[in-house]
Amino acid sequence: MLWLWFLVAPALLLTAVSLLPEGRRAAYVRSRLAAECEYLPPASVIVPVKGEDQGLRENLAALASLEYPDYELLIVARCADDIPSGVLPRQARIVLAHGDDPHTGGKVQNLVAAVLAARKRSDVFAFADSDGRVTRRWLRALVARLGDERVGAATGYRWFMPEGGGFWCLLRAAWDGVSYGMLGPGDCPFVWGGAMAIRKQTFVEAEVLKHWKNTVSDDYALAAAVRAAGLTVAYAPGALVPSLEHISARGLFSWVRRQMTITRVYARRLWLQGLFAHLLYCAAMTASVAAACSSNPAGWWTLAAQLIPSFWKAARRTAQARESLPEHGDWFRRYGWTHVACAPLATWLWLVALVSVAFSSTIEWRGCRYDLKTPAI
Repeated sequence: MLWLWFLVAPALLLTAVSLLPEGRRAAYVRSRLAAECEYLPPASVIVPVKGEDQGLRENLAALASLEYPDYELLIVARCADDIPSGVLPRQARIVLAHGDDPHTGGKVQNLVAAVLAARKRSDVFAFADSDGRVTRRWLRALVARLGDERVGAATGYRWFMPEGGGFWCLLRAAWDGVSYGMLGPGDCPFVWGGAMAIRKQTFVEAEVLKHWKNTVSDDYALAAAVRAAGLTVAYAPGALVPSLEHISARGLFSWVRRQMTITRVYARRLWLQGLFAHLLYCAAMTASVAAACSSNPAGWWTLAAQLIPSFWKAARRTAQARESLPEHGDWFRRYGWTHVACAPLATWLWLVALVSVAFSSTIEWRGCRYDLKTPAI
């Protein structure tokens, strides 16, 4: 019996601690979604493109029709061949980076070229990914958080909502929802590159271009630059980005390993925290199941004590995402429950992903292979 509590007690304590911010997070999401945006400076929206994405034409069209009074849309690629035909909105301006730095990621090189090509009167740089379909309020929500001078960068996040569902697609959504649950009031632990914004003045003073040199991760590097400047990262719930992509089993495992490899190299502390937590959670679940199978009724009680909070947090994340994306209510009615149902399996997938990259520093992305190195800055 002692061995059971030796494994379960720390996991239950960690679970209880993880529940504490949930009330504040829910209140923050509601308040930010209801807030009016009065800070609307001229902006440049930058989206890198490299080949075809599912729904690319519609994704770029969404970025070209934002509810924002003064912005330009820059679509940047390494070369013209990287932009599929028939996908470009009329309002977009094209930037070709022609990057050839073997030590800096292709996406980062594209972003640098776009920033340097942006119009002079823009006071804000906003960055999007080509595989997300932003809402019309996306830019307003991001820029609104920059009205606070203590905020160096604003971030949104993605919410995977594949049309037609699919087991592996929905499992990815549940897995990724855990990271979404880390964003809330106060200084956020990371910036997500598919929805981030920064004032031009901050971009220059924080020397983001210097931090982007010799890195593959645009978002972790930008967050590091902002924090080095003594500023914070703020979450913008209204900048949650629907992603309608489908994925196979092989694609899912490749994708989660890439995400965790980048995190281990560029945000090692965050990776270690995740590894420690999921080792505890999975060890406690295993011990509880083993006790239950050995006719020890305490195993069922301890397993329930772990799973019920996990289900509850998944339900809260889904409810807050639904508040942020009211136009997708039909998807949430059909598939929102899967975030709850997949919560235990997502926990094990997290452990597999975190452990599998313990000694890995190489990723493949968009046909390129990168050997990641810890930034010298």
